[in-house]
Amino acid sequence: MFHNIKLGALVAGAIALSAPVAHAENFINILTGGTSGVYYPLGVAISEVYGQNMEGARVQVQSTKASVENLNLLQQGRGELAFALGDSVKDAWEGNPEAGFKAPLGKLRAIAAIYPNFIQIAALKDAEATTITDLKGKSLSVGAAKSGTELNARKIFDAAGMSYDDMGKIEYLPFSESVELMKNRQLDATFQSSGLGNAALKDLSTTQAVTFVAIPADIAEKLGAPYKAGVIPAGTYPNQDADVPTVAITNILVTREGVSDEEAYQMTKLIFEHLDTLKAAHSAAGGISLEDAVKGLPIPLHPGAERYYKEMGVLQ
Repeated sequence: MFHNIKLGALVAGAIALSAPVAHAENFINILTGGTSGVYYPLGVAISEVYGQNMEGARVQVQSTKASVENLNLLQQGRGELAFALGDSVKDAWEGNPEAGFKAPLGKLRAIAAIYPNFIQIAALKDAEATTITDLKGKSLSVGAAKSGTELNARKIFDAAGMSYDDMGKIEYLPFSESVELMKNRQLDATFQSSGLGNAALKDLSTTQAVTFVAIPADIAEKLGAPYKAGVIPAGTYPNQDADVPTVAITNILVTREGVSDEEAYQMTKLIFEHLDTLKAAHSAAGGISLEDAVKGLPIPLHPGAERYYKEMGVLQ
């Protein structure tokens, strides 16, 4: 009789011990971009922060075609945190089919506005392109088709009174593949939308004589929010000895309905408590600030993120 009671107690104890562990395990899939961009190394840094500080969290990082794919995956419940460009988020929320969203993605919720992306157009010096209109007749890569970068390209060329038809050739390639073609003299220029200090452009600037192509401030004004005038500061890339005017767009960390308030709260809180870890992973994270995290968001904040911002006095 005693043996049965003892065994029952052990079984009950094992169930009691195992139940909270099973309940606590959260799976967080972080949707990023290509491995040579900025989203990926920052996604890896965030995954390490979550893995070390969120009890029971299993975190993985997924390399994707970035903004548009990430937002569609979130809507399908196939990710918990995603990097995306502000204009792609706006297009997704509104359901812009030309931008790759057949219907409004109503499950999207914001975690934070983060650092700005800068439009960075690098051309081989031989191509003699110093401003955006000089790209007419040139061969140019504009990022993967219907990626956030490629949507930026279409909108910016349109604001400059140009279209892809004005180019000699258009390629739809990720950052690193574009750079390889330029090294082989098979492409005049690459259009990249990313944080400053992009690894692919550093590689290109180290091995080739390149010019960073200017985008005048009036183009940013014509586009309006979420676009704004920006600058690629001198020295951002090897042998870049002058500031280059360009266009900037805010990046947003996005989650979805169905992610619990507590999980979204922790995801938000841990990012701002570990900004140094993110800055160590990529200098672009230096553009992330608590004060700007809730500015200009085209989608609602997740209630969990909202709770954190209210605690920090950023929201009333």
